Amino acid sequence: MNRRTRETQFGPAEMTRLRAAASLGEPVAAEDLSGDRTLARLAETEVLITSWGCPVLDEPVLRAAPRLRAVLHAAGSVRGHVPAAAFDRGLLVTTAADANAEPVAQYTLAAVLWAFKKVPFLAADARRFREDWTYRDGRGELSGRDRTVVVVGFSRIGRRVTHLLRSLGLARVLVVDPVVDPAAITAAGAEPALLEEALPQADVLSLHAPALPGTHHMIAAAQLAALPPGAVLVNTARGALIDHLALEDACRNGLHAVLDVTDPEPLPATSPLYDLPNVVLTPHIAGSLGSETRTMSAAVLTELERYAAGLPPLSPVTQQSLVVQA
Repeated sequence: MNRRTRETQFGPAEMTRLRAAASLGEPVAAEDLSGDRTLARLAETEVLITSWGCPVLDEPVLRAAPRLRAVLHAAGSVRGHVPAAAFDRGLLVTTAADANAEPVAQYTLAAVLWAFKKVPFLAADARRFREDWTYRDGRGELSGRDRTVVVVGFSRIGRRVTHLLRSLGLARVLVVDPVVDPAAITAAGAEPALLEEALPQADVLSLHAPALPGTHHMIAAAQLAALPPGAVLVNTARGALIDHLALEDACRNGLHAVLDVTDPEPLPATSPLYDLPNVVLTPHIAGSLGSETRTMSAAVLTELERYAAGLPPLSPVTQQSLVVQA
């Protein structure tokens, strides 16, 4: 992992727990897996703990690590550094995505609740109109009751968002996910739906699908046009889920949007989305940051302790599961 990530995620408490669970050599951590000292350590390594900034575990790295048995990731997606060759070799791979899902779901809940009353957009209006409060009537329905939230992707985060919304009893939740058993959605207190039937009912559309070839630009001009007037789009998943040229047009025509992720990231300085009062942009902050990342560290250390004890992993990743997850 990169140095900043290591210093943030693995403080004294985490290192004490790590030393109790495993034998550590020098260097304990590395950003580059091709240096002579690191290659010498890889030859002895049974378990790699990875996080943000980990290089790809390509064929030269795997050849240098004949004793490697497990890659335990102290963050979310492993797509960027665990290739098919690692699975072909039978390595155990785990993720701390469950821990990372919590702050994303919390951010999303806050965004949805504010979206009901158009809070961030009215705040932008206040700076323009000052003491003339008639601007309040220009943002449509400003209520948190009897609203419909469409959740696209019943993922780790999508499930949490659904649970949080249903526990508050404020919103009807429609869930769009073609690979999930509808019974699981119903059991969560939501309603399974097809995207085309759900969009016209959405007061808020919240995206939680993974970035896969089949989900690229799944929200394009036709889908944005299907949203009712006053709808709010919330994206805390991946920017590539949305056709941003179509999004620019839709937002120019009144669609409200809260975007924590974009495509590209960050947006170019010329993007019109920066200047629209009905668009809120945040710099990819919904996921774990700062002290929140220690929750992922705790999760990966639990996986290590279970591995050492011969217990099954709590959050394994397989080649098959990567077909439908981030």
